[in-house]
Amino acid sequence: MKAQYAPIRIKSKEMFIPMDSAAPGFYKQILDQMSDGVYFVDSERRVLYWNEGAYRLTGYRAAEILGRCCQDNILCHVDMAGNRLCQEGCPLTASIQDGGPHEAEVFLRHKQGRRVPVFVRVQPIQAADGSVVGAIEIFSDNSVEMEFRRKIEAMERLAFLDHLTKLPNRRFLEMSVGTALSEYQVHADPFGVLLIDLDWFKTINDSFGHDCGDRALQEVAKTLTGSLRPTDIVGRWGGDEFVAIVGNVNSETLKVLAERCMMLVAETSISGDDGKPLALTVSVGATLVRPGETADELVHRADLLMYECKKNGRNRAKIE
Repeated sequence: MKAQYAPIRIKSKEMFIPMDSAAPGFYKQILDQMSDGVYFVDSERRVLYWNEGAYRLTGYRAAEILGRCCQDNILCHVDMAGNRLCQEGCPLTASIQDGGPHEAEVFLRHKQGRRVPVFVRVQPIQAADGSVVGAIEIFSDNSVEMEFRRKIEAMERLAFLDHLTKLPNRRFLEMSVGTALSEYQVHADPFGVLLIDLDWFKTINDSFGHDCGDRALQEVAKTLTGSLRPTDIVGRWGGDEFVAIVGNVNSETLKVLAERCMMLVAETSISGDDGKPLALTVSVGATLVRPGETADELVHRADLLMYECKKNGRNRAKIE
């Protein structure tokens, strides 16, 4: 039997979805599995569809929303300055009026009353003749991004931020090591230090220029942040060196984290001026805190372990 297709036009692109392979419930099942909130509105901003992700983010079930209009101010969207968007400045309205995509960072009001930061993406829905008949909005929880920005802003105010990599700087790291040592002395909470050095950094600068060297440091910084746990602290110690402070670890966990940093950086590359990929690697020295030692002694031991990796060929991790 020949497949039946239904045309759906979003923005200016027409997509054909096979109808014989799935009933409408199939599409609903797919959309309901998304963690993002998704809803459709008609040209009057009347809600025609509301997925389970929207319920999870707002507390409102589809039965409470379908058929109602955005201008009813159900979610009470406001922008960063606190301006109400449902009556003026609504991304959905803008998309319906100008036929273009729109994005915004806004706050919605959860059914329980709290404010939830969300990132909103809107696309117009067009009929076959090109007229805009509605819009689709996808919104996602923006809490992690907002918290990250607050931390960055706080560190900038306190001069704790390395401006190239956007990581904590040496001053902040020294304070963090001191705090971890105090906790260790009082509560015996174990922690470790990773000293991470970008291999061949001078060669990168000399051969490809300092802009390329800066990009290398920035990419390594991003990779290290993603390699470690949310509770760990990683920052730029200086030059091509990074330090990570990892809490609640034993030697086995420390080894896993050190090797993960090394291996993930080895999968990272940047483009040189000629467009060719330039591979990056790091050498990692990692050690657990010992009773009675100072912060300088702890970091120095990690530093010596890192230099052993350098002497033995780089792109290595040594754990003690």
